Amino acid sequence: MNVTVIDYGVGNLRSLQRGLERADASVSISDDPAEIAAAEALVLPGVGAFEECIRNSKPFHDVLVEAAEETPILGICVGFQLMFTESTEGAPEGETIPGLDLLDGRVERLPTDGVKVPHMGWNELTVEQDHPIVDGIEDGAYAYFVHSYGSAVDAHTVASCDYGFDFAAIGVDETGTVMGTQFHPEKSGETGLRSLDNFVDYARQYQDERLRAR
Repeated sequence: MNVTVIDYGVGNLRSLQRGLERADASVSISDDPAEIAAAEALVLPGVGAFEECIRNSKPFHDVLVEAAEETPILGICVGFQLMFTESTEGAPEGETIPGLDLLDGRVERLPTDGVKVPHMGWNELTVEQDHPIVDGIEDGAYAYFVHSYGSAVDAHTVASCDYGFDFAAIGVDETGTVMGTQFHPEKSGETGLRSLDNFVDYARQYQDERLRAR
């Protein structure tokens, strides 16, 4: 399975590449919109602030929105947040910064009551609904988080995490083809590897079914 990681100048792409290769994927890293548009499966990484990431990734927005109609896409950390309708991070008080709107919802700062922000370290997942991305991942599995913003649990949430409030740790769109993790799967041990395995397997089956339907 060929997986293309989008390179827009944000994130440690090599560790992500190694994680995907452990999931038996052939991985390319690309900043070419034409290559991204033709990809069998896409990964949108992200490290840092929403505003910087949405600005740096702007050359790929139209490609991503179009690809989402027929290409499995996995967003990671801020890459997952970019998939939402909007975020308050980096916006003036009372305003938001638009995201890709592939997932309906808002990304907001984690509450600070009783917890330290940023949320940094291992935390437990709670599976909220069935989806191939969580196959073999049980309630209580640990994943590694580094973030100060998140999205509230909603219809898109496949797995949640409790840190000051319940936020979406894994989410998918209505078709189930666009998905994302708030945690870093490449740093999350067996849980992270399983989620990458699941994404690669999903993408392989999805593309096989498309070929058979032609």
